Amino acid sequence: MNPNTFPTKGNLMLAKNSLQLANTGYELMDKKRNILIRELMELIEKATNIQNEIDSTFSEAYQALENVNKDMGLYKVKDISKAIPEEESIKIKTRSIMGTEIPLVEHDRSDIHKPDYAFHGMSVTLDDAVTKFKKVKELIIKLSTVETSAYRLAASIKKTQKRANALQNITIPYYSTLAVEIENALEEKEREEFSRLKVIKQVQTKKRL
Repeated sequence: MNPNTFPTKGNLMLAKNSLQLANTGYELMDKKRNILIRELMELIEKATNIQNEIDSTFSEAYQALENVNKDMGLYKVKDISKAIPEEESIKIKTRSIMGTEIPLVEHDRSDIHKPDYAFHGMSVTLDDAVTKFKKVKELIIKLSTVETSAYRLAASIKKTQKRANALQNITIPYYSTLAVEIENALEEKEREEFSRLKVIKQVQTKKRL
């Protein structure tokens, strides 16, 4: 038997303190859950908007690429593409929302308007296609950040909900019941003690007479 369940005043104080901590913990978990849900809903809306923009921008970019291929020839465009350097300007940091680490992507946009090819022998259609695909890249970076953040928030919400449910359905009822049982036991013990003392007093009074 758990010694903390014995009907003593010390255990009653422990049960009430534990109940208070459980109630405080549940309130904090509930607030955290609501904040995370609000953040998640904002991210979902943002992701939807970015996805819609990506769809339209991709269509424009591929149309622009088709125009370049017609204007300059497929093989020349392919040779130009080999001169494009690998993307190395993306840096990923993190920020915290209620203890949940979400990615914060930083992208160096200082050379976004700087071409990676010589101007001689090029076409305006090439510039247009490059500009549109750079925009696609920017949107993909934003979308990946938002979607990853939303995934982590959803996982944190699930974990927070599980903890809140445990407090609400298990811990709080347990300590509520325990406190009541200990209080009832102590009151019964006091009544018995009072009755015993009353009987002793009556016996002592009769002896004096």
